[in-house]
Amino acid sequence: MYEILAPAGDLEKLKIAVLYGADAVFIGGLKFSLRSRASNFTMEDIKKGCEFAHQHNAKVHVTCNIVMHEIDIEGILEYLKELERAGVDCVIASSITILKLVIDHTTMEAHVSTQASCLNQEAVAFYKELGVNRIVLGRELTLEEIAVIKANTDLDIEVFIHGGMCVSYSGRCMLSNTMTNRDANRGGCAHSCRWNYNLYQEQTKLNPPGDYFAMSSKDLCAIQAIPQLMEMGIDSFKIEGRMKSLHYIATIVKTYRMLVDDIKNQQRKPDSFYEAMINKAENRLTSTGFLFGLPKVEQQLYDLDASIPSKDFVGIVLEYDAKTKKAIVEQRNHFVPHSSLEVFGPNHSGIIQIEEIFDLEGNSLDAARHARQIVSFCTDFPLEKNDLLRLN
Repeated sequence: MYEILAPAGDLEKLKIAVLYGADAVFIGGLKFSLRSRASNFTMEDIKKGCEFAHQHNAKVHVTCNIVMHEIDIEGILEYLKELERAGVDCVIASSITILKLVIDHTTMEAHVSTQASCLNQEAVAFYKELGVNRIVLGRELTLEEIAVIKANTDLDIEVFIHGGMCVSYSGRCMLSNTMTNRDANRGGCAHSCRWNYNLYQEQTKLNPPGDYFAMSSKDLCAIQAIPQLMEMGIDSFKIEGRMKSLHYIATIVKTYRMLVDDIKNQQRKPDSFYEAMINKAENRLTSTGFLFGLPKVEQQLYDLDASIPSKDFVGIVLEYDAKTKKAIVEQRNHFVPHSSLEVFGPNHSGIIQIEEIFDLEGNSLDAARHARQIVSFCTDFPLEKNDLLRLN
């Protein structure tokens, strides 16, 4: 119970999500997925991801959640069979065609996507009769409505707790289709709602120079609602963001993992503690969405005022030698000698002060400035592989 389900846009992010506390990850293959630009998993990568996840007692869900046209039907059953052979645990779909194929022809679980707008107990009962294993509820529900649904079904219920909120109903948007000829419901969303827009009254532009408008909502952050969702017995807490960075995924997953575990162990800290952790990641402004009632104007994002991460992700630890105290790090953002760094890892955290930085040939560097450059430095702090480092 209380599964933390994390996004992963590639194999590296899948591994980080699992290591930082995810019980399951959801990914997209190269076909039939709504996030085509974030779906970097070849079938070989999916197989490797399943092997890694299963070694760490985690599951892999694959999204096949496009709204299917006639042309999309070709090859779908063969693709589902490939996923099954690769070791995939669950398929997420909104199409009844795909759901039935999963149920009737594979041993994988069938999960109803949020794009199906499942918002009431009668819809849940319909999908149960179809034979699915889980419902991913629409994001337009309040806590009270979620409680009613959960109390009236024995199906697994999954709820979004963090990430982007589509301005359209359950993600069924036509802006991208109309403005760019990219079908948002078949993997091509151009995020038109987040573009910069000018506001005109007839021929007069009303917004000041350099000040633009958008049509999107703030991202969802459900920290305040997790205790109620746990009390209801919600089975899975879903984090959105397959196009997000490795640092974002590690930070958000670990925060919610800590929050859920703290509540279970009756050690819950103030919400501000977990919110401060989340603010260290790349993140837009957030709200509680529909969970506590109909969103008001302050929960919409009109002025494009994005939050600024308070910490800079600078590297990921590849190796650490406890005898020599030498760390090998892959640089992700610029940092310099004599920096104070925060260690953020799956198993520990802390602050280190580094002095000199060296390249692999042992040359002293005045900065780690090249993208994904491999560098080394010495520290007494017992770093571990896959620890993240950010400026303190």
